[in-house]
Amino acid sequence: MDQRTRRLAGASVALTFVLVLLGVYTAAAGAGLTCAQRWPLCDGAVFGLFPADVPSFVEWFHRLWAMITGFVVIGATLSAWRGDADRRVTGALAGATLILPSQVILGALTVTRYELLILVAHFVTAFAILTLLVAGAVWAYESRVDLPTRRHQAALLAVGLLPVYAALSPRLLLVYSPGVQVAFYAVGMAVYAALLAVALTSRGAVRALAGASAAVLFVELVAGRQSYGATGELLMLAGALAAFVLGGVVAWRLRTDRDTTAPAGDGAASGD
Repeated sequence: MDQRTRRLAGASVALTFVLVLLGVYTAAAGAGLTCAQRWPLCDGAVFGLFPADVPSFVEWFHRLWAMITGFVVIGATLSAWRGDADRRVTGALAGATLILPSQVILGALTVTRYELLILVAHFVTAFAILTLLVAGAVWAYESRVDLPTRRHQAALLAVGLLPVYAALSPRLLLVYSPGVQVAFYAVGMAVYAALLAVALTSRGAVRALAGASAAVLFVELVAGRQSYGATGELLMLAGALAAFVLGGVVAWRLRTDRDTTAPAGDGAASGD
């Protein structure tokens, strides 16, 4: 696989990660309300160069970033398709590209209609795209790194960040302001990506445990966009605790595997 495809795959993940955070801030700050029924022209500003106000700039900048991200994702897909990329990489990038149009439509509907079902669908679709892009990037780079070491580091990163994620949970210790929401999702998505990378490059029990922990985070991050009472907060904490325990077991298993196998970078040898 050529280096260009790898870099585009990695850039796609980074840009999409930031895009999701921009979307969280845009929604939390109510910036989408600057458009109302006037989408896509909104207040008439040209790509945010002459915004009517700060919320207008936030809305336009989010859309501009989304456009740039979309072009990079498409470029990564075309590069993988034309080159000698692994089928898994090409398939993951192509899947993300195919979902992009629906994400654009749902993004428009969140502005013009702003209904709970649409908001949830928009966020789930965004996470599906991020998941596919992470998978493509992980598979693109797995042959270029010391896989057992990187896998163990990813598990430790996830376990280390989960207490921070729990502390930032909706309405637990802090007021769930736009800034706190962005921090919550930044940490949560980092944990999710790390656990997903472990699951995608492992086998057996480790894959199952890491996958289960990532699935818990997926549900929690979707649920975090909603409003709920004390019961919901307890469920969020319970989910974070479950992900922490599962992640800890994964990290322990990976350390055990590294201690009992040759550290030659052979992913298959230590991928239980």
